[in-house]
Amino acid sequence: MKIGIDQMSFFSPHLYIEMTDLAQARGEDPNKYLIGIGQTRQAVIPPTQDAVTMGANAAAPLMTDALRQTLDLVIFATESGVDQSKSGAAYLQRLLGIQKYARTIELKQACYSGTYGLMQARDYVAAHPERKVLVVASDVARYGIKTSGEVTQGGGAVAMLVSADPKILALENDSQFMTDEVMDFWRPNYATEARVDGKYSSNVYQEFFKELWDRYREQTGRTIDDFAALVFHLPFTKMGKKGLQMVLPEADELQQNGLLAQFEASQKYSRQIGNLYTGSLYLSLLSLLNETPGLKPGARLGLFSYGSGAEGEFYSGILQPKYQAGLVPNQVPDLLSSRHGLSIMQYEQLFEQSLQGSDDRELEIQNDPAQFVLTGLKNEQRQYLKQR
Repeated sequence: MKIGIDQMSFFSPHLYIEMTDLAQARGEDPNKYLIGIGQTRQAVIPPTQDAVTMGANAAAPLMTDALRQTLDLVIFATESGVDQSKSGAAYLQRLLGIQKYARTIELKQACYSGTYGLMQARDYVAAHPERKVLVVASDVARYGIKTSGEVTQGGGAVAMLVSADPKILALENDSQFMTDEVMDFWRPNYATEARVDGKYSSNVYQEFFKELWDRYREQTGRTIDDFAALVFHLPFTKMGKKGLQMVLPEADELQQNGLLAQFEASQKYSRQIGNLYTGSLYLSLLSLLNETPGLKPGARLGLFSYGSGAEGEFYSGILQPKYQAGLVPNQVPDLLSSRHGLSIMQYEQLFEQSLQGSDDRELEIQNDPAQFVLTGLKNEQRQYLKQR
């Protein structure tokens, strides 16, 4: 029985900054950001959006009346949780109108938990072939103004519906994974901004990928020739390219050119959005599927997931004949083209307005066109609204 990703959808807010503007404001050569990091634009998250609202906005296009009545498992993967106890998935269940006889679970392991949620969904469907599972990976990548990590901020959400006989990608049972307790990235309970040792984290990422790739080849007997594309978790696009370059020498020149071309397609959206944390790998997958018309059904895709702290996984999936039918037509290109650019001063002002503390307040939502928004705080409870 084939099990995998049946449908996918994406959301990121309507605001962005140009990385050339950020570089100039920080006294840096723009090529350091455009080429050295590999980013062109960065999504800006207004106070009226958080991990919950972005997750709901991403999942909404996948919902039907029939699905709302039958869906019985919602998995919410995030490292930007809004509560130390209550699952963000419970908010999603209400906002999306999902029937009450559903499990709603939040997962955390830095950027990796979206992949673990996907694998848990696969195993649930294997035990219950008639069921579907909603997996949402949603995050705000936040490091702080004028910090070393500022250039790798961003945010958004990817929603995936997992089922038997999937339209998009059938997941192979070939995962190789590993964990090592390292301090390359973390966010203490008292902080709203992450801490990161950038160079160390990049090195750990590459070491994890190479070790898992070698282990995968050893365990499965497959080689690089078996893959039409390798898809990477992209906290910034140059990171994935470094990983790919580690294994390209295993391929002949024709295969190398093909893998490089597919990587360029897979990083197109991330260059415009920035870091999604748990959703970054799956934004790369969306970009590959939408921006590579020559992908053939039956092609094997390799996917590398990494979460600081650290955990990694490499697995593969088989592209299905009707994979385009599982995608929302023109969704990401339309989103990118309709965004509004901010000056660096405007971006900095919004950054400081994020919802913090316990005081009651109302947020200005009239300029946020999203379907789901955060309206403020009342009695220490976040207030969410479906605008349309």
